This record gives sequence, C-alpha cells and structure tokens, in this order.
Amino acid sequence: MAQAAFSVRMDENLKKQFEGLCSDFGMNVTTAFTIFAKAVVRERKIPFEISQPTQVLQAPKSVEDMSKDELFLKLQEGLDSIEAGTGLPAEDVFNELRGKYNFGKV
Repeated sequence: MAQAAFSVRMDENLKKQFEGLCSDFGMNVTTAFTIFAKAVVRERKIPFEISQPTQVLQAPKSVEDMSKDELFLKLQEGLDSIEAGTGLPAEDVFNELRGKYNFGKV
C-alpha cells in the first residue's frame, strides 16, 4: 500500500505532551493518528463527543503566553471598541474580571 504524508500544525507544548503520552502507550504520533483515522473511516464519525464545556472558567492568557498574532488581535479589538465608543471604563473591566475569575481587591 502506498504511503502518503500529511502535516498537522499545533501548539508546541501540546505536541510535546501528545508525543510523551503516545510514547507511554508504546507508539509514535504517526501510529496514534493512523488509529484515529481508521476509527473515523470505520465508524463514519468522530469517535468521541465534541462539545463546548459549560461553566468552565479559564483565566485569561497572560501577555507572555500569547503569540504575536493573538496579542495583536487583542490590541486591535481594544482599539476597535474605543473607536466605536463601545469600550468600558477600566474600573468596570476590572470589576467584571474580579467577579468572573474571583479576583480580590487589589
């Protein structure tokens, strides 16, 4: 059977974690993706549920954890809201964050 290659782009940290787990299972990443692809073809569906978690609160990424593109997008969103007159005063933003992520008073 002829072999074909394909590449997948993902977060570097996720890739390292995935490679480590695959190694713990005694396989490499190629084998893991092949198993996944065979299950999808055989079952004609994604072999696990994909859903949006409810009520899962994630702390916002710090600037250090953002890529340049993510940081640029956040800055652009802020500028767009200021230009549109839809931005909130800083005090309101901090109060919202305190409530959403259980931050105490600074």
